[in-house]
Amino acid sequence: MNLNKDSILKKGDWVKGKSLNGELVIGYIESLTIIDEKVKVNVITSDNKTTVGKTIHMLNKNVKKMPDSKVTNKEQIRFLIDLALSTGDEDWFNELSSQLNSMRQLVNGVK
Repeated sequence: MNLNKDSILKKGDWVKGKSLNGELVIGYIESLTIIDEKVKVNVITSDNKTTVGKTIHMLNKNVKKMPDSKVTNKEQIRFLIDLALSTGDEDWFNELSSQLNSMRQLVNGVK
């Protein structure tokens, strides 16, 4: 765990912030260190397209934890499933697939 001004950060958290080069970055934390107050972020989107898909170091004070999303429909879940696949997060993929299957069963049960 690591503290910044907004919240306690941990591995897997989705964050946004400015890179050491001043680029806007959105991604998730792969690892963090308390000693040098840096986080390693896997970049999903950035205003510097060459950074997307790479893991970069960011200062803890320059990142902010993003709020947890509240999924409300199948399209959102499908989008998140694609994101889970692109990031290689098997646990998240399985969780989202289960949610989607539950929605399908609920709809089929109503018919």
